Amino acid sequence: MTAKRAVIDTNVLISAALTTGTPPSLVTHFLLEHGRLLFSRETFAELETRLWRPKFDRYLTLEDRQALLHDFSAAAEWVELDQDDHDRKRFSRDPDDDKFVWTAMVGDAEWLVSGDTDLLDLASVLEKIRILSPAQALELIRQPD
Repeated sequence: MTAKRAVIDTNVLISAALTTGTPPSLVTHFLLEHGRLLFSRETFAELETRLWRPKFDRYLTLEDRQALLHDFSAAAEWVELDQDDHDRKRFSRDPDDDKFVWTAMVGDAEWLVSGDTDLLDLASVLEKIRILSPAQALELIRQPD
């Protein structure tokens, strides 16, 4: 599989951090090693906010979370979203998901990986970006070129 430019939504990234050997984990690791993971300030802020929630205390130490955020930040290609991007067309039923679509669009991502049905339902709407579940992305990764 050829390396891809991709945006991965927050829930998939957190799932990847909490589990090993699962589609979210395998896809995230593949894209970190062989692709390009795209973040905007807005998508990273959501990851940061969610990762610091107390419900993750029993799964990840504070040090683990700091290291994870540092590693994602260092490995990422950063995309700058203009305020105009936020004021443009809405895509998702959940307006909070639009930041992932805009990051993918502005960053010329080939994939947006998500388990969120509000985003997955956009697969037929966006022409240049494939919106995939982690399982679908893993299936494509495993296909020979």
